[in-house]
Amino acid sequence: MDRQNVGSAQSGRLRVEVRTVGASEILTPVGELDHHTADLLRAPLDEALDAGRSRLVVDCSRLDFCDSTGLNVLLGARLKADAAGGGVHLTGMRPVVARVFEITGADVVFTVHDSLAAALPAE
Repeated sequence: MDRQNVGSAQSGRLRVEVRTVGASEILTPVGELDHHTADLLRAPLDEALDAGRSRLVVDCSRLDFCDSTGLNVLLGARLKADAAGGGVHLTGMRPVVARVFEITGADVVFTVHDSLAAALPAE
């Protein structure tokens, strides 16, 4: 069963939209992901994993900024998702966000897709 906008968390600079499509939990952070807002993404990632949804797609197309704390949230989710037999797929990386992943080498530990459609498995 597909759900549209199941929930959101927000704090001035970051909002996270969450929906389920098939076997994928899609999380769309909107705004700035940093030390002050990281828990707003961590919480829905953990909730999805706790509910048994281990195929996580993070649509970064509306993410304006990501610092090392945000990167660590995604890395932590990747470890948990991998352990549960799933994974974290990133899509729609803007150049400023992609650069953080390139500089740190994190781009090689995630599955990165050009578009949301490419990140979703064919059904």
